[in-house]
Amino acid sequence: MFFKSKEGKDKILSLYNQKLNKLNISYLEESVETKFGSTNVIITGNKENPPILLIHGTGGCSPLILESFPNLSSTYCVYAIDVLAQPNKSAENRLDMKSLDYGEWLTEVIILLGLKDVTLVGFSFGGLISLKTLEFNERLIKHVFLIAPVYIVNGNPFVGLFKMFIPLKKFIKTGNNNYLKKVIKALFSEADNFAIQFMGTTFQNCNMDFSPLPVIAKKSAQQIETPITIFACENDIMFPGRKLIKRAKRIFSSIEDVVLIEDTKHVPSSKNFKKIEDLIIDKNRY
Repeated sequence: MFFKSKEGKDKILSLYNQKLNKLNISYLEESVETKFGSTNVIITGNKENPPILLIHGTGGCSPLILESFPNLSSTYCVYAIDVLAQPNKSAENRLDMKSLDYGEWLTEVIILLGLKDVTLVGFSFGGLISLKTLEFNERLIKHVFLIAPVYIVNGNPFVGLFKMFIPLKKFIKTGNNNYLKKVIKALFSEADNFAIQFMGTTFQNCNMDFSPLPVIAKKSAQQIETPITIFACENDIMFPGRKLIKRAKRIFSSIEDVVLIEDTKHVPSSKNFKKIEDLIIDKNRY
């Protein structure tokens, strides 16, 4: 099970609903039953507009990624997907990262929602899910935007170990916030109090997956035909920006654009999320 206890799950869902209410948006919440488990989706914007799916990263949830992209609903119908086995309202089934299960799951979600010509926006682990979807079946996907994505390169394991994983394990064991602050400092360009509270509650109350992250094979990448735009973060210790761009350009034949966000850690600042959002909106105009 993903949640360690019912009390822990209740704490996280309380924070989830608190953030969703503070967004002050009109939305529908829909649950779709996939073969991998129930998947919660938050829908906002005019359903006549082109569909865009937001896929959050590890330790995230739909309200948090909706907060990062508040203006997409002006030109898209936005579908924010609660990823399976994460601190949110979807099922707790953890899928195999090495297989195409995440791609099959998201494809099923898209079909059950009755969508086609979908734009995907995948942040961090959501990037892996987006690429797995293209590998599994790309015919429903129009364009993919990847932000600091998992699955193209990995950073130096020793840097990750000392700056993030050791402090994280110590925080989980002791609950000492000084260790949590070290993790946040390593990952976030800026972090507000809610992000720190949500991450801390998640780490304390969920069984996190610390297994090695796979990278896409060159042969699989070359078979993808869907246009891809990549935003790489220069100072990302997990997926270093310049290294990510170098391999992406080498293995993907369908890259439309790559953007290096300078002086930025794994989680961009709100100012940089705004720049990403503006580019996504501009692409929809053409």
